[in-house]
Amino acid sequence: MADARTTRLTTRLAAGASRAVDSPHFTRAVFVLIAANAVLLGAETYSGVVAAWLPLLKTAEYLFLAAFTAEILLRLAAHADRPAAFFRDPWNLFDLAVVTGAFLPFLRENTTVLRLLRLARVLRAARFLPQLRVVIVAVGKSLPGTLSFLLVGGLLLYVYAMVGWTFFADDDPEHFGSLGRAALTLFLLITLDGLGDAVRTGLEISRWTILYFASFVLFGSFLLVNLLIGVVIGSLDEARREAEDDRDPPRPPSVPAEPLPLPLLRARIAAARTALDEAERALTQAAPASATGPPGERVAG
Repeated sequence: MADARTTRLTTRLAAGASRAVDSPHFTRAVFVLIAANAVLLGAETYSGVVAAWLPLLKTAEYLFLAAFTAEILLRLAAHADRPAAFFRDPWNLFDLAVVTGAFLPFLRENTTVLRLLRLARVLRAARFLPQLRVVIVAVGKSLPGTLSFLLVGGLLLYVYAMVGWTFFADDDPEHFGSLGRAALTLFLLITLDGLGDAVRTGLEISRWTILYFASFVLFGSFLLVNLLIGVVIGSLDEARREAEDDRDPPRPPSVPAEPLPLPLLRARIAAARTALDEAERALTQAAPASATGPPGERVAG
């Protein structure tokens, strides 16, 4: 009896909290809190504002912490009847870590870590912006492809850095005096920063250096960067499709109707034939009458 009463109370609590959490007013209120928290963090970067309003800023921070704590407790209450579902959502785990981290003593004593935790609250705005959430999911999905891109890019950078060190170390030690300097120079060239100066310096050494720089820019700036863009765009399309599937879940396939028994099927066919015969007789009887027309009227012909 007590278990049944507890179950009913839990279900009622979850239903009431779910209505509150799913309300658009609740979503707007949390988003406004996150935006106000971001403004507060920005104000604390000005020493004059901190000196003049320090007590008010501390009070506002405690109020924000209390509001975010109440929000996460309400979300937990909405999953009171199914707590495992709360922990399966990555956004819930992120929110819980950000809020509970502010209460841990060893984190509160570290000002830098506490400030980063407060900054992480701003990232929670992505939960309430569907398009931004799609972008974040796409970035996560593109990580495997990005790692492959980094491996290929690192290999290309290493090969060209060694070639550059071999040919230009004596004439241009400032940019190619070691493997590290050559790699840094070429990494900047991927962004096309200083490409003109590098080409001019190379032409003073030999006119064949134009092949070195042209091939590196072709592979590094154009080919690799376009490959990275392709990986990100592919992940973005996949994340967008998943978001659309979450909004519009696929309908269950329709169950095919069971075949009719053979006697019933024969009876229906016979009834259909009888109806067709009667319709044909009615048409046959109506045809002569329409041809002769009404009495006293002359038939054209």
